[in-house]
Amino acid sequence: MIQWQDLHHSELTVPTLYALLQLRCQVFVVEQTCPYLDIDGDDLVGENRHILGWRDGKLIAYARILKSEEDVEPVVIGRVIVDAAVRGEKLGAQLMERALASCQQNWPQKALYLGAQAHLQPFYAQFGFQPVTPVYDEDGIPHVGMARE
Repeated sequence: MIQWQDLHHSELTVPTLYALLQLRCQVFVVEQTCPYLDIDGDDLVGENRHILGWRDGKLIAYARILKSEEDVEPVVIGRVIVDAAVRGEKLGAQLMERALASCQQNWPQKALYLGAQAHLQPFYAQFGFQPVTPVYDEDGIPHVGMARE
């Protein structure tokens, strides 16, 4: 059973923040052998939110939602992660459903955007995202910008 949380950054406890940063580092830096600065200054500002999926006290799924102060900018879903130990359980789809529900609840009129790893285009397409950029390199990994109205 997964316990899901949709938290404004001000609701994050220190252990929760540590767990999400640890999972992001484990997947995006270590597993994908991509040294980059994950802690980018966006986790604890504005209206930004964090979607967390826990099983038996361990964070196994996570996404970050960034809401720009600029009204014309779309809401950005990013840092979408499922722990390697539980991949194949369809948690990515559940995670995206939770992220989209949070966006709908908090910013129902806003367009959505994400920078997807290029090989995941079909996954995000099932949630209504369409490519809006050519494939580009981000930290050595092919990505594509995708949007949903």
